[in-house]
This record gives sequence, structure tokens and C-alpha cells, in this order.
Amino acid sequence: MRRRLRLPSPSMVIASLALIIALGGTSYAAVTITGANVRNNSLTGIDVKSSSLTGSDVKNGSLTAKDLKAGVIPNRTRFVLINGAGQIERQSGGFTVTAGYPTGLAAPGDPNRANGNVYINAGEDLTDNGIVATIALQNAVDQNNDGVMGGRAPGADSNPEFSGEISASQCMLSVVTCAPPGTNTNTHFVVSPRNSDGTVTSPNARKRFYVQITG
Repeated sequence: MRRRLRLPSPSMVIASLALIIALGGTSYAAVTITGANVRNNSLTGIDVKSSSLTGSDVKNGSLTAKDLKAGVIPNRTRFVLINGAGQIERQSGGFTVTAGYPTGLAAPGDPNRANGNVYINAGEDLTDNGIVATIALQNAVDQNNDGVMGGRAPGADSNPEFSGEISASQCMLSVVTCAPPGTNTNTHFVVSPRNSDGTVTSPNARKRFYVQITG
């Protein structure tokens, strides 16, 4: 006997086509969705698989420090050590001395006289940076020829190898104007080492000092 071939019913054909279209449509959508298809602010961290994004998934220049949690990027610290002649003795990099104890900028007694200061170019904008300066001892040098280098002689500044005071600031501020040509910029800072009584240091008794820049 001849077996009759049964054809699928119209409803079965429609259901099968619907399933194929649905599956194919899902696959199509999955590979063609772009940022334009996603509503702004609709995705959150929970929608992204942990550790699934890397640096290559982020557009260059699209993230800044303010987009990251505080403390994710640590502050950078740089240092420079200036010797008694106003020259760089050691540094972490990027510093240059523009004017070390300059002379001839103003007459003696003029409040703008700058010969007791050192002006340093940090090589970067210091607007959002911290500046800390400290005296560095030098007990292998008898600066005042008193035969004492152990830091025990009495007096306001009888131990110039150890003692002194110091202040520092960025240039080009509303309260700070730097005098030497080319130093009144936001990349420069000024350091003023003084004797313990506040007087300007003399050439034979200048202070060594450290400066740290953070930020």
C-alpha cells in the first residue's frame, strides 16, 4: 500500500516561522545594539558583568580624575634639594632653578628686593598642588667659622648649619608676585630661607633646603 505524506498544518507552519524569526531577530539585535540604542543613564554598574570592562573599552581622554572614586589615583609627590649656592643638588625630575639668590633687582631696603630668595620652575602648573619646604642641615660645613658644627652654640642663629626658618609659595597669585624676569608664572614657586631671627641669609651662610610638590 502507498503511504500518504502528511503535510504540516497551516498553524504549525506559522508557529515555526514565528519561532525562527524570533530567534533570528534576537541574535540580530544582540550584535547591532550601539550606544545610540541605549537611553542615557539607563545602565548602571549592576548591568555590567564584574571585571568585564578593561582600559581598552574606554575611549581615550573620556575619563578624568573627577570621574573616579577619591583615592583611586594617589597624589604624586616630587622633590628637589637646593644647596647653599641656590643650585639643584638632587631632585626627582622636572625642576630647574630660574633665579638663585638674584641681585640687582631693587635697591637695598626695597620690599621687592629678591636677593634672599630662590625661584624654581617646577615644569608643571602648580595651581592645584601643595608646596612644602624645609631646612636641610649641613653639619659638615662650618658656615660661620666658629669651630662649632654640632648645633649646640647659643644664640638666635649661632648654628647656621642647622638653624633657620623658611617659607615657600607658588608665584603669580593675588598675594604673591615674583620679581625676577620670567618667574611670575603658574609653573614657578619661590622659596625664602631666612636666619632664625628672620633676617636674610648672607652668601657665606645660605641654607640648604628640601621642597616637596604634591598633587
